[in-house]
Amino acid sequence: MEAATFYDQVYQVVRLIPKGRVTSYGAIAAYLGTKGSSRMVGYAMNAAHTASPPVPAQRVVNRNGLLTGKFHFGSPDLMQQLLENEGIKVENDKVVAFKTLFWNPSIELEL
Repeated sequence: MEAATFYDQVYQVVRLIPKGRVTSYGAIAAYLGTKGSSRMVGYAMNAAHTASPPVPAQRVVNRNGLLTGKFHFGSPDLMQQLLENEGIKVENDKVVAFKTLFWNPSIELEL
């Protein structure tokens, strides 16, 4: 059996983020044991539209709750719209109540 690629591992984690919650690139990287690779998680999110089953990439934001990946959604407002459809309030490209909505895979998905 072929080992899962880094992108596949990222997508597996992102698919587990509950609707209405968000996480960060760095939290995913830390969970996967590659703490310094948050930028690689970002690259994976940029390519997530090609993944099957679908990856809810809108649920991954930067460590401050900013929608830094919004330009990779085809429309500059789509990431915010997808989050708002899940009940997440966004103001000025930032998740409101980010700390409350933050989903940490290292805690939620205990190994």
